[in-house]
Amino acid sequence: MSVKISRVLKFLAISADELIAAVFLLLVLPEMGINIPLAVSAVILVALILKDLLVAPFVLGGGAEKRPEAGPESLIGRAATVVEDLAPEGLVKLAGELWTAECINGTAKKGESVRVVGVRGAKVLVELPASPEPSRPPRDSSS
Repeated sequence: MSVKISRVLKFLAISADELIAAVFLLLVLPEMGINIPLAVSAVILVALILKDLLVAPFVLGGGAEKRPEAGPESLIGRAATVVEDLAPEGLVKLAGELWTAECINGTAKKGESVRVVGVRGAKVLVELPASPEPSRPPRDSSS
């Protein structure tokens, strides 16, 4: 499901209480002989809509889908710079801090960039970025 459709469905779910309140205030109660003045019904519905306008950005802004901003999980996917050769263990600088690191796909030299793929205790697991395939020289068609 696309992100846009997902956001629309979330907004409709948030707005369901206004629809229910409107039906109840304008149709059900009058049918039962309880007449609520239109101005009171309008104030109630406007208050519910304002509540949604204040809450919707937080709900539609990511919620559970958002990347954690604290803890070890927040480091995954970030780039780090090798400070001490990783053969396979050494030090990297990550978000301004030095971390013990282990390179899981080879060795990395000082100054190289690596990507964090996991955390094990106080050690980050990193990998070298995928290198593009070496370019081959063009074939000589004269032979």
